Amino acid sequence: MNARVKAVSPERADYGTVERTIAMLRVLATAGRFGLALTQIASAAELPHPSAHRLLHRLIAERMVVQRDSDKRYVLGPMSMELGFAASLIYDVRDPCRPILARLAEEIGDTVYLTVRSGSESVCADRFEGPSPIRVVTIEVGSRRPLGLGAGGLAILAAIPADEREFTIGNLARRHSEIKSLHPRELRSAIDACHQRGYALIHSQVTLGTTAVGVAILDTLNNPVAAVSVAAVDSRMSAPRIELLSRRLQATVSTIQEALRGFSGQP
Repeated sequence: MNARVKAVSPERADYGTVERTIAMLRVLATAGRFGLALTQIASAAELPHPSAHRLLHRLIAERMVVQRDSDKRYVLGPMSMELGFAASLIYDVRDPCRPILARLAEEIGDTVYLTVRSGSESVCADRFEGPSPIRVVTIEVGSRRPLGLGAGGLAILAAIPADEREFTIGNLARRHSEIKSLHPRELRSAIDACHQRGYALIHSQVTLGTTAVGVAILDTLNNPVAAVSVAAVDSRMSAPRIELLSRRLQATVSTIQEALRGFSGQP
């Protein structure tokens, strides 16, 4: 008896290939600079080794992926970076955040900051001043800081995957040995506290007499891309108010993450 072979349309086969390729790129994006071995990629993307190997070499030919000579791990390639730069001109994280954060600043009365990640640094992307007569401006829009310095930068650092976070902590310690709060022991302690609370909290770290609370914004791969923080003078930051602000920030971040998922970049 002859077995029947079910025909697969070219459109169906192409869709499956695209789906698998995107799954692999998502896995590599999550791995970041550390990269992954073939076995890890195949397992995470739920692909047989031969299929994963074949697709990786297609991506290498298109400069979307690179295999390092040093350890044979795969990482995202230069074409991925170029496409990311092109997309960043369309998808500006500030656009969907602005109405949400302006409303938050008006409601709580204090200064709200949007901080974005840039490698091992954080950049103040936007600032919203609330109606409180005592305003705190701890950083100007466009200013850069090492990750871990400031509530927004600390929230981002705490949300980075463990391996990359340890690499970043070591890098920060080498580059900023003069800053006590960026010493590895100090940073790890602050990160542990951040994980326990669910938010970053700093007292007089950047500006004396001020307290700031921060929560990270995660992308669809659960990587931190930005953070929202609130800063105010110590007299306005009692323990009950800090808890209230942390809950407001967490709710705001959830709203932002939903907005980013639906953001089309259309003018």
